[in-house]
Amino acid sequence: MPEVSTDHLDEQQVQLLAEMCILIDENDRRIGADTKKNCHLNENIDRGLLHRAFSVFLFNTENKLLLQQRSNAKITFPDCFTNTCCSHPLSHPLELEENDAIGVRRAAQRRMKAELGIPMEQVTPEEIFYLTRIHYKAKSDGIWGEHEIDYILFVQKDVTLNPDPNEIQSYCYVTQKELKQLLDKASRNEVKITPWFKLIAETFLFKWWDNLPHLNKFVDHEKIHRM
Repeated sequence: MPEVSTDHLDEQQVQLLAEMCILIDENDRRIGADTKKNCHLNENIDRGLLHRAFSVFLFNTENKLLLQQRSNAKITFPDCFTNTCCSHPLSHPLELEENDAIGVRRAAQRRMKAELGIPMEQVTPEEIFYLTRIHYKAKSDGIWGEHEIDYILFVQKDVTLNPDPNEIQSYCYVTQKELKQLLDKASRNEVKITPWFKLIAETFLFKWWDNLPHLNKFVDHEKIHRM
C-alpha cells in the first residue's frame, strides 16, 4: 500500500483513518478488512478496492430532511453539504452482522451519536429503515476519494442535536423546495455538495420523500444500483 503523508491533516480526523472498514466485492460479499486510510486512497480505489458504507436520511415529523455541511477538517469532501449522516460500518462483530443489515444499522446509530450528538436511545437500529444499496466511485482530490456500496437508510423522528464541530460545521432541516434550491446553487458552483448525495438526489430521493409513510414499496435488498 502506498505511504501518504497525513502530517498536514486534522489530528482528530487522522486518528479515524486507523479504523478498519469492511472490504467487499462488487456484489457486497465480504472479502476482508482494511484501514479507512487505505480504503480512501485513489491509488487503491483505482485498483478496485471497495468498502461497505451507509447514508442516513433523517426526516422530522414535519417531513423536513436534516442536512449537514461537512467540516473543513474532513479529509474527503470538506465543506460539502450532504445528507444527514454518511459513514462506514467497522470490521467488528456487531457491525459485521448482515441479517437485515443490522450491523450497518448499528453503525448508523453509532455515527449519528458521534457526528450529530443524537442520543443512542433516541434512534435505535430498529427505527432505522433499510431501503436499498447504491455503488458509486468519486474522487475528492488527487489523493483521496470514495468507492463504496452504500446502504440507504431512512429515519423519521424528532431528535435532539448536539453536533461535533470537528465533523460538522453547520446543519439545517429543509423542505423539498429548499433542497431543490440548494441543488440549483450547487449546479452553479455557489455551494458544494457530496457526489453521493447529488447522485441520490437526482435519482431516487424525491420519489422516496413523497412516500415516507409507504417506503415498503420501494424496498429492494436484492439489486445494487450502479451509479
